[in-house]
Amino acid sequence: MILPKQYRCTHSPTCQCTRGHLSEDVLLLVFQHLNWNPKLVATLSCVCKWFDDFAKRVLWKEFCKTRAPRMMLDLQSSGSHCIDGNWRALGKLLIYCSGCTQGGLFNSTVQIPGHFVYRTRFSRTLGRSLLPPQCRTDVLYVSDPCEHLDQGEEGDVGLFRGIFKSFPTSRVRKVIINKAVPFHPSEVCPYCKAKLWSMLQAKIIPQSACVRLEAYEDCIEYFVCLNGHLLGICTLAPLSDSEEAVPSEDSNHTEKKQDNGSVKENGLKRRHSLLGGSENGPSPQRRLTSSNQCDIDV
Repeated sequence: MILPKQYRCTHSPTCQCTRGHLSEDVLLLVFQHLNWNPKLVATLSCVCKWFDDFAKRVLWKEFCKTRAPRMMLDLQSSGSHCIDGNWRALGKLLIYCSGCTQGGLFNSTVQIPGHFVYRTRFSRTLGRSLLPPQCRTDVLYVSDPCEHLDQGEEGDVGLFRGIFKSFPTSRVRKVIINKAVPFHPSEVCPYCKAKLWSMLQAKIIPQSACVRLEAYEDCIEYFVCLNGHLLGICTLAPLSDSEEAVPSEDSNHTEKKQDNGSVKENGLKRRHSLLGGSENGPSPQRRLTSSNQCDIDV
């Protein structure tokens, strides 16, 4: 007979709900009726240690499986249990854009506060394009860039996030370790507080990344943490002249090209200390879609 796993009581000595609180079965039914509302789950976690433990162990897991069933099934296939214990971090990654701070992780000159994303798409095909050729057997789900337009000298900024399947056994992790890439000296993952490696510093960002993200080449940077969470930033290329209003005079066409070039130049300055710039960039529109994707609604 299979015995259910027993969990130690996590009530603190001063907790006021040690008597008469709802059972786990009742809470499960309540939040199932509420469709695993993430804001209510986060609110419940602030009540006491017992509710926080129950939310991390059960509610966030059900939230992730409900919002992204195919993605969760794939992440846990082949006997992978790396998600267990990190369901809250994964739930936050699905619905929260961490933003960026001035001089922070991405050495950005703009301040973009973190915020909830009420609808997003995670794509395995997009994740594959962010991997170097020798690591294309790894499985990586990446969100469409969260667009923050008109950010001054930075131009149009795109922030994206993702997660690796079975990151401890991935080729990307082996390459990073073999290259002895150091951890970021001060910043940690905003989702699980683990240390971060820079994939730009490891020099394993392929050229296909700028094409799929529709961003300027060498204006892309992303990090991966010890738990396989990925977060990155890119300078999105503006709409080409053919996709905007057709200019009536050649002078307008030339002026628009010069404006686009200045935005790109400013975006490259932020990366100059690491790798330097390039003059190539794709013709943009909106983000690409694929069959290997997962839409998430909050």
